[in-house]
Amino acid sequence: MDIDLPLILGGLVVGFVVGLTGMGGGALMTPMLIFVFRVDPLTAVSSDVVASLLMKPAGAIVHLRRRTVNLPLVGWLCLGSVPAAFSGALLIKVIPFGDQLDAVLKSILGVALLLASIGLVVRAVLQMVRARSAFGEGPVEPSAPQLVVRPLPTVLLGAVAGLMVGLTSVGAGSIVIVILLMMYPALKASQIVGTDLVQAVPLVAAASLGHLLYGDFSLGLTVSLLIGAIPGAWFGAHVSSRAPGGIIRRALAILLLASALKLLGAPLWVVIAAAGAALVGGNLVWIWVKRRFGAPASAAPVPAEASPAAQSSPDDPARTDESSRRT
Repeated sequence: MDIDLPLILGGLVVGFVVGLTGMGGGALMTPMLIFVFRVDPLTAVSSDVVASLLMKPAGAIVHLRRRTVNLPLVGWLCLGSVPAAFSGALLIKVIPFGDQLDAVLKSILGVALLLASIGLVVRAVLQMVRARSAFGEGPVEPSAPQLVVRPLPTVLLGAVAGLMVGLTSVGAGSIVIVILLMMYPALKASQIVGTDLVQAVPLVAAASLGHLLYGDFSLGLTVSLLIGAIPGAWFGAHVSSRAPGGIIRRALAILLLASALKLLGAPLWVVIAAAGAALVGGNLVWIWVKRRFGAPASAAPVPAEASPAAQSSPDDPARTDESSRRT
């Protein structure tokens, strides 16, 4: 078993993003393995899913200790996601694609990444409007608001996310976080991230079992990723449980868009043009939102000699008292 330093560094970056945003594990890790390290798509999906099994708890534990997790919501999500995740790994083997499996997996992964990128944009806009802030969110206190869980839609959400994770390793955070934000607007940003990270642990465990049995798991590849990903996720979760992380999601959305287009077979110039357009257009929208929702400029400080206190009348009791002491 060989330990690869570049894989460790890649795992560190992806782990930090996962801990910070609750998403990006499969959405970043699998394209990185395919494009940067030239790993076979099925091996990349299988190894990424197994690596996530040990990476996700590092961030989940931090959020559990900070009490930024809604446990009833986790239970309903897992009811749908766990069996669906195992089934997704099994479907890869039973679907009769033969030699075209790699191409089909790239197409499915590309669509999943495209949906993830769109979801990030939707989430950013909702956060900016809801928080009336160009940064989308601010620091939060560790609290768990009471909310009414909608069982059927929540179970269906878990099932869709679990199936996508089993097939592509993408979806645990990219889909769940965005839909949770729309379904349960009472949840704060850190609570959505914490809930997603905790529900992803049994989800990924089921998908990992399926890929260990039916996939193309690589032990050396997974260990190298985990050496960097576990501390990265731990540190990122500490940051996300206390402070905003909206800016990194904008960069993540552009990266996912470029990766999706590349996986779907778009020419390089199309990928670059789309990423550039998203970068420019996103910044223009961000500037507009900042001007509309940004905090108003504070009033200029009043000079001491012009302040009401300094211009008190001669009959002011304090001034009269001071004059009497001088005499």
